[in-house]
Amino acid sequence: MILAIDTATQYAGLALYDQNGVFAEENWFSGRNHTVELMPRVARMLALAGLEARQLTALAVALGPGSFTGLRIGLAVAKGMALPYKLPVVGVPTLEIVSRPFSRGKFPVWAVAQAGRGRIFAACYSRHEQQWQPVVAPYLTTFAELAGQITEPALCTGEIDMEAEQLLQRESKAQVVSAAIRPRRAAFLAEIAAERLAAGEQDDPDALVPIYLTQP
Repeated sequence: MILAIDTATQYAGLALYDQNGVFAEENWFSGRNHTVELMPRVARMLALAGLEARQLTALAVALGPGSFTGLRIGLAVAKGMALPYKLPVVGVPTLEIVSRPFSRGKFPVWAVAQAGRGRIFAACYSRHEQQWQPVVAPYLTTFAELAGQITEPALCTGEIDMEAEQLLQRESKAQVVSAAIRPRRAAFLAEIAAERLAAGEQDDPDALVPIYLTQP
């Protein structure tokens, strides 16, 4: 059973995932309360599954970009659970998780996460040679700038409020997806990690660090 942990932004998520798919998942608006909310929710989810930490098969964690504090909390918990039991760890970029639900579609996907102070993190993903991969690496921008950069038909998803949705629909070639499917889900983080583990890929927990686009 893989435990996925995502505290990259003010939206947080947890999921338990095995070969049969999603066993449990919780995604919520944490604000800046990751420190007090995360571990009780991890304990509750493990109890629901009748598991102890040592019975997990691996951990997946969102690497960023995102909130400095949020990313550190998620990584600290993942490392703290992995190291004593020698569990594999897979780190996944935040915006790859955001784009994942649309990875089998025909359109490029612009994935967005809030960066604070009116800024956003954005990246574009597309299928190339049967691989879902970034065609524009994550960068720091604003919704107004992003709208001017999307000049070809594409989907846009992630942390997009109503005002930003209207701007993107009006000023860009993007189609903003439904609000119900925009939020980042921990189950997709777990699914990506499961695929990488099956391919023999994992990260060194000691060397794993957050992806920052600005200086802490």
